[in-house]
Amino acid sequence: MVLTVFFCLSAVVVDGDTLRCANVADANGRVRLARIDAPERGETGFAEAGDALAAMIAGRQVRCELVDADPRINGFQERDRFGRPVARCATDQGDLGERLLARGHARRWP
Repeated sequence: MVLTVFFCLSAVVVDGDTLRCANVADANGRVRLARIDAPERGETGFAEAGDALAAMIAGRQVRCELVDADPRINGFQERDRFGRPVARCATDQGDLGERLLARGHARRWP
């Protein structure tokens, strides 16, 4: 299996675990951060998770590596159930998912 690495251009936060990348054609440009789950709209911590992620990417280059969307299912899953590619993304400051976990803005998934 070949993993795909790309830079998320003009990254914008959709929510605490999803970015929109100008150079991603599928899923309206949305890329899901791998192995985390942040609060959904209407849940406590939703705004804080999104704000934290926005601060992490502000003015920084975001590098992403596609991974298996759902390791619980046999075989490589290219997309999550919403059609988004799933990736581990990082800036020069480190992995975005791990940083959100460390700050209490997300929980591990699955």
